[in-house]
Amino acid sequence: MKFLIDSALSPAIAQRLRQAGHDAIHVREIGLAAAPDPTIFDRAASEDRILVSADTDFGTILALRRSPKPSLILFRREDHRPQTQSDILIDKLSEIAPDLESGAVVVFEESRVRIRALPIL
Repeated sequence: MKFLIDSALSPAIAQRLRQAGHDAIHVREIGLAAAPDPTIFDRAASEDRILVSADTDFGTILALRRSPKPSLILFRREDHRPQTQSDILIDKLSEIAPDLESGAVVVFEESRVRIRALPIL
């Protein structure tokens, strides 16, 4: 799978995803660390990458645009350690992959994983 990791999360997450065999880049690696959210969103969509963030503004962009892509993974957990976040993502990836491939918002919360199909109407 292809991922674009937003600046709200550590570049270590992209590194861990690459180690697990995925195509993952962090916005810092492509000169978008200070880019506005719509620019990052458009980059993920144009490269068919799953956007990974802790920034809920991307959900708003998806809803306003009524877009079926890019899929979005949001971390809404208290534990912000990159190791924990990447472990959760890699562990749950096979379970959520079909949803991500068809277009979805996946939210990792403390005690559950929420999945909502795209587009958001």
